[in-house]
Amino acid sequence: MKDLLLLFRRFIPPYKFRLAKSVLFNLLHAVFGLFAISMLVPILEILFGGNVGAEVEETSFKMDVEGLKQLFNYHMSRIYQEQGAGVTLLLVGLVAVIATALKTGFAYLAAHEMIYIRNGVVRDIRRDLYAKILSLPLPFFSEERKGDIIARATGDVQEVEISVMSSLEMLFQSPILILVTLVGMFIFSWELTLFVIILLPLVGLLIGKIGKNLKRHSREGQDKMGELLSTMEETLSGLRVIKAFNASKQMNERFSRENEAYRRVQNRLMRRRSLAHPLSEFLGTVIIVIILWYGGTLIINGTGSLTGPMFITYIGIFYTIINPAKNLTNAFYSVRKGLAAMDRVDDILRAESSVPEPEHPLRISDFSRAIEYDRVSFSYNGLARVLDEVSLVIPAGKTVALVGPSGSGKTTFVDLLPRFHDVSGGEIRVDGINIKNLSTRDLRELMGNVNQEPILFNDTIYNNIAFGRENATREEVEQAARVANAHEFIMQTECGYDTLIGDRGGKLSGGQRQRLSIARAVLKNPPIMILDEATSALDTGSEKLVQEALDNLMRNRTSIVIAHRLSTIRSADLICVFNEGRVVEQGTHGELIARDGLYAKLHAMQGF
Repeated sequence: MKDLLLLFRRFIPPYKFRLAKSVLFNLLHAVFGLFAISMLVPILEILFGGNVGAEVEETSFKMDVEGLKQLFNYHMSRIYQEQGAGVTLLLVGLVAVIATALKTGFAYLAAHEMIYIRNGVVRDIRRDLYAKILSLPLPFFSEERKGDIIARATGDVQEVEISVMSSLEMLFQSPILILVTLVGMFIFSWELTLFVIILLPLVGLLIGKIGKNLKRHSREGQDKMGELLSTMEETLSGLRVIKAFNASKQMNERFSRENEAYRRVQNRLMRRRSLAHPLSEFLGTVIIVIILWYGGTLIINGTGSLTGPMFITYIGIFYTIINPAKNLTNAFYSVRKGLAAMDRVDDILRAESSVPEPEHPLRISDFSRAIEYDRVSFSYNGLARVLDEVSLVIPAGKTVALVGPSGSGKTTFVDLLPRFHDVSGGEIRVDGINIKNLSTRDLRELMGNVNQEPILFNDTIYNNIAFGRENATREEVEQAARVANAHEFIMQTECGYDTLIGDRGGKLSGGQRQRLSIARAVLKNPPIMILDEATSALDTGSEKLVQEALDNLMRNRTSIVIAHRLSTIRSADLICVFNEGRVVEQGTHGELIARDGLYAKLHAMQGF
């Protein structure tokens, strides 16, 4: 249970006062429950013995357990002698009813507190997980399957809620009930209770042995579910390609194999888990029979302090241990399964960022001089270099275009500037400050991005344009849309700026989606703009409108433009030609054409 204690240590402290109240209420619940069952002794004595307790002097009582028993018996015997058996039975029953009412009331109060703890902890895990996902750098997600991350954030957290948090009440209630009941059993007969205590650890060892591998099988099952969800996510994303290549049978076979593997793992897991209840019930019956034999022997031989009514009540008290023991056993199995899911969640929560924040970041709020790449190198996972000692100065207010063959390092070059990745060698400076010494928030606040594939959200047009800009006014959003040549088509939609655009903007055309992403960048109004092949996927009509919007966007800004269509960057202040991770040429369009190098060849190929 070490892992469970660590989990509680991480997430329970904010709810420690509620937990303390729950423990107190559970203790009172157990005490009054034990007292209610103890009322069986006088009832049985009246029914079978014709008397209650023993007559002793009232002044001889001591303030200990035995003294309290004698005091109770004294008053019961007085009532029995003065009022008769009927009245005594009624009074004993009334005391039992009051004790039971208090028992159930405290049980409700304990459960009430535990509800807040359970739901609060699950909320905290989801919140921490989502915040961690947002904070992790892009390289983390390029190495993980999206479907598996979704499985951890949904299915695994749900498994923690079902298996661990739903067992939380049992884990804090059952041990208290068992402990208080054992104390009561000691009061009735310490000889018989010692015998019981010797039996219980043997039962616990047997149950523990059966559940030993449950956590491992649970982890395997959660991994298989992650693979299933990954396949489902890939299928939904690539449905057009699957249908176009008639690959439905191939994908169906792949999914069926993974689904069958998950079924087999779950079968093994559920067989072990289903064994918990019948096993605990069987072992409980075995213990009851052994106790009946041993306790009966003590009474017959007269070697113990037990009487017949006390022994029957003792058996009744012991029966109250069985349900808490069963609940504790089931909770033990559930927790094992849930902790396996928590391990998968922790793989994300404890992931180290490859783009660490500086301990004492420098502040920057504006950009006025230059961006400097100083002998910058980069490689993924220490393999072949994607960039090899690239040096470049981008003055403020200038437009720099990056061209070159696919895979030459252009996108990696611009991704290093907002620290989506960290350089492997060299450094990048903004206004003379190494970007590693700036907080990523301040650094990225200086930049806007327009990508080849516009990234939109299943929300209204207004909220997509205002995304990332708090307290944007309606007038500012509309003005940004006009600059991006988007206002006219927006007003033609069903609800204007309040129109929902569907998943990833699926209700809009490619050109319309791109103009919304440009409007979003315009509204942010950053001093540095990064454009990654923003028009390469558009038709001629859409490209003209988008290019006009981009020209409006880049006006009076520092712009870094990646382009395949060289006609779109003829007027750039500087064109850098990339090839195999190096800048092999740079200059204006006219200078590069006159040089008759790689740029001229690329230009001639597009002209052809």
